[in-house]
Amino acid sequence: MHRTRKSSYIYWLIAAFISVSCSQGEGRKTVVCIPVYGQSLALGEEAGRVTSFDTLTSAYQGRILTENLDYCFGYFDENETKQWLKKMLHYRKRSFELSVYGMAESLASRLGSDTLICIFPGGRGATVISDLSKSTAPYNRLLSDIEKAYHKANEKGWRFYVPAICWMQGESDVFDYTHVDYKSLLKKFCTDINHDIKSITQQEEDVRIICYQTNLITCGERYRPGAYSCEEMGVPEAMMELICEDSLFWASGPTYPYSFVRELKHIDGISQKRLGYQAAIPGLAIIRGDTNKQFKGLIPLGIKIMGNDIEICYNVPTPPLVLDTILVKKAENYGFSVLTKRNKDIITRVAIEHDKVRISCMESPAGCRLRYAVNGKLMKSGWEHGPRGNLRDSQGNFHKAVISGVSYPLYNWSYQFDMGI
Repeated sequence: MHRTRKSSYIYWLIAAFISVSCSQGEGRKTVVCIPVYGQSLALGEEAGRVTSFDTLTSAYQGRILTENLDYCFGYFDENETKQWLKKMLHYRKRSFELSVYGMAESLASRLGSDTLICIFPGGRGATVISDLSKSTAPYNRLLSDIEKAYHKANEKGWRFYVPAICWMQGESDVFDYTHVDYKSLLKKFCTDINHDIKSITQQEEDVRIICYQTNLITCGERYRPGAYSCEEMGVPEAMMELICEDSLFWASGPTYPYSFVRELKHIDGISQKRLGYQAAIPGLAIIRGDTNKQFKGLIPLGIKIMGNDIEICYNVPTPPLVLDTILVKKAENYGFSVLTKRNKDIITRVAIEHDKVRISCMESPAGCRLRYAVNGKLMKSGWEHGPRGNLRDSQGNFHKAVISGVSYPLYNWSYQFDMGI
């Protein structure tokens, strides 16, 4: 049997299963919709597909759906007419791995049979944040897809709402040196998307932003390792600060622990899947209504200077803290640096003390820049040669993702940061 015929057969079999289940009065279904939105990482560019769409459909009793509430995964195009043609022609040459596939699988294995999971990508590659914000074509397309799914769910008598959106954008603002107030623009996006989605779905629940962190600072043409000034850090720092300060921003994690295609700009298929499983942890808490327990990931909460020492207090989701030089190649001083205005790193020692990191310096750190994961080789990304650090928690001792027969621990790695002392 040809693959397209096989996929079509499975599609109709699962569709019939859902139709019969609903007609037999299993109770009203709830559709939770969590799209991924952003630029090329959101669209899975260059990420070789790991997920089998047949398995994605059949392994979870047809509970994972697209924006059409069907099983035609892998046909994204910014132009809706072209996307329709791709579906008709079964054109999947640019059908990449998406983080939401892994996220949906994780959620489906943990949520009841009365909950369906609607996932799809949105956005545009190589696009700055201002061109993905309210009233732009990608933004309007995202709302259109949500509205389409909402009406289809209503027709079936299912409840539909959007608990969260996975945000994956920022690389272009780093590379293009836009120098916009990224923090304000991303917060404005959150406000706008909440208002617009609630207008469509009539939901009372806020839409949370599950926020990753772009770490591609070494790909900026003006990046200089070890310099006191690092203009490329504006975007990653803004993401970390929003997670720290705003209850609508929840953490998934930084990208530096992952593998990148050619060690450049795009994480590979396995890494997309791992990030999706990571995003499912806050996603599950949001769906279950645990919104008073915001998942902040591993981020610094405050610093204290004591003579020549710096004490960094961390939010640690799953203690204890660990300096791991196996899963992420050892960086100098485990990724930490304390730079003087003369571009001198004055660290002499880094040590963990419970939920804190103590950094000893050769002189007073007052007036310096305290950084984490602001390093790496020029034009390199990822766990081996890119901007990185070795600090993680121990969540992966209890939460793992099995992908293609390999078990990957789901640790929370420290978000990258750059702050003045």
